[in-house]
Amino acid sequence: MLRINFLPVRQLKKREKAKKQLAAFFFLFVLAVVLCAFAWLMQSHNMDSARKENARLASKKRELQPILAAIDQLNKKREELERRTQVIEQLKNESSLTVRIMDEVASRVDNNRLGLDSMAQIGGNLELKGIALDNESIAQFMDSLKTSPFIRDVSLAESSQKILAGRDLKSFTISCKVVLPASENVPDLKNTP
Repeated sequence: MLRINFLPVRQLKKREKAKKQLAAFFFLFVLAVVLCAFAWLMQSHNMDSARKENARLASKKRELQPILAAIDQLNKKREELERRTQVIEQLKNESSLTVRIMDEVASRVDNNRLGLDSMAQIGGNLELKGIALDNESIAQFMDSLKTSPFIRDVSLAESSQKILAGRDLKSFTISCKVVLPASENVPDLKNTP
């Protein structure tokens, strides 16, 4: 006699396979949920740590704010002192330059043929006013000034006839530029008294 198995073996196998797949899917789902929860906890912990660090740094910044303000104040004072020192050095150089210019001009004046009435230095400009016996004396004086390492761009601004003590003399105004010489054969102005 034949035996017929009426049990649905294929269906049972499919059900068994479906149960295993469902269990695997459920296990993976639970694992994914656990991993997400773990990641969320880690992120939450990291954010809390970052907030605490941020609060600590903000507190430290507030503590250091007076020190930073003092440092800024000291930097401003230092800059002001440097500026003042620079101005003092510039004034020293300019005053010694003025002395050198006066010496240069005085050494180039021929007292027998020419006399200076005034000398005015405004910044880098120098104006000389005086009286000479003739135009040749003025020209010689200008040529002599041109050889000075401290004087540049010598030009005759004005020249006119002037009668003084019954003599015909020439009144003149010479303008020129005052410069610090770059030449090494000129003594250093800082060492000049």
